[in-house]
Order: sequence, then C-alpha cells, then structure tokens
Amino acid sequence: MIKLELDWQQMIFQFLGGLGIFLFGIKYMGDGLQKSAGDKLRDILDKYTTNPIMGVIAGIIVTVLIQTSTGTTVLTIGLVNAGFMTLKQAIGVIMGANIGTTVTAFIIGIKISNYALPIIAAGTFLIFFFKNKKANNFGQILFGFGALFYGLKLMEGGMKPLRELQQFQDLTVSMSENPILGVVIGTVFTIIVQSSSATIGVLQALHAQDMIDLRAALPVLFGDNIGTTITAVLASIGATIAAKRAALTHVIFNLIGTVIVLLILGFYTGFIAYLRDALGLNPEMTIAFAHGIFNVSNTLIQLPFVAVLALIVTKLIPGKDSAIEYKAQHLDPRFLTSSPSVALGQAQEEVLRMAEFSTKGLEEASEYLKTNQKKHAEMATQFEDAINNLDRKITDYLIKISARSLSENDSKKHSMLMDTIRDIERIGDHMENVIELVDYQITNKLKLSDSAMTDLDEMFTLTISTLKEAVQCLDTGDLVAANSVVEKEEKIDKMERTLRKKHIIRLNDGQCTGAAGIVFVDIVSNLERIGDHAVNIAEAVIGEE
Repeated sequence: MIKLELDWQQMIFQFLGGLGIFLFGIKYMGDGLQKSAGDKLRDILDKYTTNPIMGVIAGIIVTVLIQTSTGTTVLTIGLVNAGFMTLKQAIGVIMGANIGTTVTAFIIGIKISNYALPIIAAGTFLIFFFKNKKANNFGQILFGFGALFYGLKLMEGGMKPLRELQQFQDLTVSMSENPILGVVIGTVFTIIVQSSSATIGVLQALHAQDMIDLRAALPVLFGDNIGTTITAVLASIGATIAAKRAALTHVIFNLIGTVIVLLILGFYTGFIAYLRDALGLNPEMTIAFAHGIFNVSNTLIQLPFVAVLALIVTKLIPGKDSAIEYKAQHLDPRFLTSSPSVALGQAQEEVLRMAEFSTKGLEEASEYLKTNQKKHAEMATQFEDAINNLDRKITDYLIKISARSLSENDSKKHSMLMDTIRDIERIGDHMENVIELVDYQITNKLKLSDSAMTDLDEMFTLTISTLKEAVQCLDTGDLVAANSVVEKEEKIDKMERTLRKKHIIRLNDGQCTGAAGIVFVDIVSNLERIGDHAVNIAEAVIGEE
C-alpha cells in the first residue's frame, strides 16, 4: 500500500514537473524566435492582412515564430482593439494561427527525446559564453527546444503507471465509444493548462505508449482546439466590441470544425490510419498529421465564409464599436502628384484628427487620476499609440509634398503643419507621463490630499479647455480663439507657480507625504508643458495668417 502511494506521488510529481518544463520550453523557444525576428510580428499582422487569404498566411508565420496560437490570437485581438485591423482581417489571422500551432506537434513527432539534454547544454553554452546577441537568441531557441523534449520525456515517464490502472483503461474505452466525452476532456484539460501544444504533447505521449487508441485520441485532439480559444476570450474581457467579436469568432470557428469532423469521425479515423500505414508514421507523428490535416481542412472549408462568420458574431455581439481608428483616413497618395495644394488640405485634416486624439487622451488621463479605473489608462495609451502612428504617417506624407513645387502660402502652411505635428506628438508624450505617474501613485499606495486633488482637477480643466481651443483655431483659423489660447496659457503658467507654493505649505503642515508630493508636482509640470505646446499650435496659426 505504501509502495502504491509512493508510485502515485512520483507519477504526479514527474508529470507536473515535466509539464512545467514543457510549457517553459515552448515559451522560451517562442521568446527566442520572437527576438530573432525583431519587432516585426506586429508589422506582419498590420501590413500583410489586406484580405483573409493574406491574413491566414500572416497568422501561420507569426504563430510559427512565437510558437503559440493563443499568443497570435491575443496579439490580433489587441490590433483589432486598437483599430489597426478589421474583424474580417482578424478572422483570417485566427484561421492561420490554428494552422501555425500544428508545427509544435510535428516537432514533437520527430523522435529526438534522447538528445534533449545535449540540446539544452548547447543552448546554455550559447547563452552564457557568447556576447553576441544573435548567438544568445539562437541559444535561447535551442534551450527551449531541448526543454520541450525533456519535459515531454518526463511526462511520458510519469504517465506510464496509468497503463496498469483499470479506471484509466475504462475511460479510454468510454472515449472510443463516446467521442463527445473525449472532446470535453480535451477542452477542460487545455483550459486548465492554457496551452493546446502541451495537451496535444500529452496526447502524443499517451498514444505512443498504446495507452489510448487513435479512435479515442482524435476527439480529445478536437477538444484541445476548442480549449485553446478560452485564453483569447479572457483577453477580450474589457476590450472593444470588435475585439470581443474576434475572440468569439475563434470559438465558433473551432466549434464548427469539431462538429463537422465528429459527423465523419469514422471516415476521418480510417483516413488517418491509412496515412499512418502508408507513410510509416510513428504514433506521435500520426497525431501531428491528424492535427495538421484537421486545422488545414477546417480553414479551407470556412475561409470562403469569412463574411458570414463576421455577420454571425456581429449579430451575437451587437452594438456600435468604439475602437480608435489608428490608420490615416485622408492621406491619398494620388493628390501628391496631381495637386500638392489639395494634398496639404488632406494632411491638415489628418493633423486635426491627431489633435482631437490628444484632447480625448488628456480627458482619459484626467479620469484615470480621479477614478483610478484601468480602462481610462488603457484608452489614454491607445490614443497615445494612435498619435505616434499618425505622427509617422503624416510626416512621411508632408515630406513627399515638400518635394513638389509649392506656392508661398502653401509653403507656410506646410511649415505650420510640420511644427504642429511635433507639438501634438509631445502633448501625447506628456499625457503618457501623467498616466505613468498615476500608475506609480496607485502601485505605491500614495494618497493625495483632497486639496491637492481639487487643485489638479482645476488645472486639468483649464489645460483641456486650452487644448480644445487650440484645436478649434487650427481647424477654423479663428484668430480670436488663438489669442484666447495665449491668454489661457498665461493662466496655466500662473496656476503652476501657485500650485507649487500651495504644495510646499501642505508639505510643511504634514498634509502630504514627500513621495505623493513628487507625483503632484510632476503632474502639474506635465500639464504646464501641454499648455506650452497648445500655445505653440495657436501661435503657428497666428503666424500663418
């Protein structure tokens, strides 16, 4: 009896330890691949998803690089959330991610578990004994690759005693007779482990030891595919409507695929068995082929119905999407050659959008300070990202315009827009500084006095009002509004000096701590600088007239 308990303990410890090493291996290898690829993953998804087919290809590439379909899907949801990608584009990427994730199963199918430790040693050598970054990244990939196989080997050893257990034998028989049970087990296990690659690795190990036959293994495999969608659903909580729709698409896509294949399970099992015998596949590679063929077939079947899928999730999650439109809307390259003057007008429209993002972002920063609700910080950060993106796009567009012959008035307008872009971009940076200061305040549990909060609220109100008026005069060329901005900026400067003095009095009276005071003074300083940039915008408009 004592021996049996020890066996159970060893089995559980070995399995969980192996699972941990396996998951770490996948993550570490993915991180190494990601570093080797540089900061290109987001660019791949942003640029090469013009249609669903390109989206599928982009999804495959990114998933192979980061070794996790969940990672690709979460990244995609982030891009949809930010307005960089439409729902239809995202569906293509999600389909591609499902295909890309099968690569891990094929890697496991290559029987090199016996060489796992030397591979780990080689990776460690490259990480610790080379200063070259490329060598370090390659070492990280090798270490993760070896850890993946070593973890798998430990899991195999841990699961061996299950073969003798009558309850386990009964369960595998039940799964053969009732495929739905297998799907549920696969789904639940993947939700717990949060990695379909790990659960499929376990399935490959069980099948390799003849502990589960092919007919019982395939439904578990399909369940793994459903379970991996849950992480994407969790990532979409609190996100925009479009991001929630993208996550739901992932669930529906895998559910439809599973239903289709369960209807023809007998045929599909026979087909995989035929491939195994015809190609002489080992058990691990048999599961990898079953996984790969299923995901590729599912994509080919559903790819023509991307618009239908988009319609279904739009009906299931109704409402108007509030995603920020990051991409430039007015920078038409055709005007660069045909009419540089019109192109300047287009650039001004885009600069106005950029300026509006800065006012909205500052309002979100103000709300974050008052409420400490994370959603305001996330929105402000998105506005800052949008400002940075438009800064690059508009600057490139204006540089192309400057290569053309411009009239004196157009040259003035061109210079004014270039200066204004720089000011708005700096406003975005100060807005981000405010968010980071509030984050610091929350993390360190610093309490600002009621008097300090009232002062900051007043300064935020005046600064937002000044910035809005600056945007208005940029839009209309209103000189009265421009002069009003100059007057308000003088009030902001005066308010900054007054608030600093009030802060010192509070500090001396013990109403405020030194650490909280630093946050207060830095926020005031950032708001004063935003006022300076707002007046720069107004003065540029005055100078243009």
